[in-house]
Amino acid sequence: MKYNNFSRQDFLRLMGLGTLVATAPIASSASVYSAQRTNKPLTLGLASYTLRELSLPDALAVAKRLKLNHIALKSMHLPLDSSPEEIKRVAQQVKDAGVNLYGAGVVYMKSPEEVDNAFAYAKMAGMSVIIGVPNPELLPRVEEKVKDTNIKLAIHNHGPGDKVYPSPDSIYEHIKDYDQRIGFCIDIGHTFRIGQDPAAKAKQYADRLYDVHLKDVDKRGAEGRPLEIGHGIMNIPAFMQALQDISYSGIVGIEYEKDGKDPVPGLAESAGYIRGVLDGMSA
Repeated sequence: MKYNNFSRQDFLRLMGLGTLVATAPIASSASVYSAQRTNKPLTLGLASYTLRELSLPDALAVAKRLKLNHIALKSMHLPLDSSPEEIKRVAQQVKDAGVNLYGAGVVYMKSPEEVDNAFAYAKMAGMSVIIGVPNPELLPRVEEKVKDTNIKLAIHNHGPGDKVYPSPDSIYEHIKDYDQRIGFCIDIGHTFRIGQDPAAKAKQYADRLYDVHLKDVDKRGAEGRPLEIGHGIMNIPAFMQALQDISYSGIVGIEYEKDGKDPVPGLAESAGYIRGVLDGMSA
């Protein structure tokens, strides 16, 4: 699939999107919005797992078309065992596309070697954060690497069924005595499914919140499934306001997990809904 030759109007018409997306204003500074209440911008980005069935060039074209100009790459777009030359080539490819390669993830770390490799990979690519899931016994090794590289580790919670990091609270219990640069990627869908309020958790752990996975779901509990953002039962405006209230300075990464084979319409609708929320906050 090739998306980079469409105008915005053609792109939205092709995807069959609703009035909300077609009419949502696009900020002149790409995906950066400011709410007058705090005058602190929130920056939208993309978890590339959303576009897992697309090649990297097509994924970058979609990100640019939707003005999601900050991306965290999943391993299908940049394998963790890539050579240094390949990592540098891909990092330059992302930069040349006009996209900021700010992070990677989710990266699982089950051995000291995998910790070392993850930080070497991120450093070579010029990333500032790893969205990761290290085994708890490896946190001392992670701390060493964080101190050596100044690359943050944002631990991702996976909700019901996750035996180690199901919630932001469980992450905190493991990391509270470690370097402050070991923090959170709060996945709001998984947080909500486990029965916690994502907005409250963002405020509770504001000082170590380094990444966000933004999504919507249809119900609480393990059976909750992802939907287009704005179609589910989560209070997305309250969460965005919470980020504004804490002057969150990281990326608000959309992770649209529905429709893996054809994710672009739902992703575009989700991005339009979020921008509408942010525009409403600034009005």
